Amino acid sequence: MTHPLVAALADRYGLPVVDPSSIDAFLAPAEGEPPHALLFFPGDPATRAETLDVAVVMPEVLAAFQRRLRGAVVAAGAEAALSSRFHVAVLPSLVVTRGAETIAVLPKIRDWSEYMEKIEAALAADAPALIKDEKPRVAFTTSQAARGDEA
Repeated sequence: MTHPLVAALADRYGLPVVDPSSIDAFLAPAEGEPPHALLFFPGDPATRAETLDVAVVMPEVLAAFQRRLRGAVVAAGAEAALSSRFHVAVLPSLVVTRGAETIAVLPKIRDWSEYMEKIEAALAADAPALIKDEKPRVAFTTSQAARGDEA
């Protein structure tokens, strides 16, 4: 069951709810729409208290960037299927995209000034897309002595 504050994003503000079958259609802007979008990955508000805070902030962020940013909510249960594609490691998160490219990920609740700064930077024409890190972040090595090898 979706929390009323998350449901209000669709019901009251008219934001589409997207899942793996509809995300690509949403990300392809119709004529006259901005190329950038803000995706809300809510997570379960019962276990992630910040979800409700982000749900309250999202319409305000969209209003601040009116006509420069479209918004959508990732459907409950679809986060796992879409998280890797959009570089989401923590729920809740807001993701700024340009077309199908992920430009920025803002996990958890942030200060208003940080939303304004990071989203403004992501909307810049030269903002780089995030690239999937293909190498492990930590590499384990052992010395020959630790392995029992003799030189």
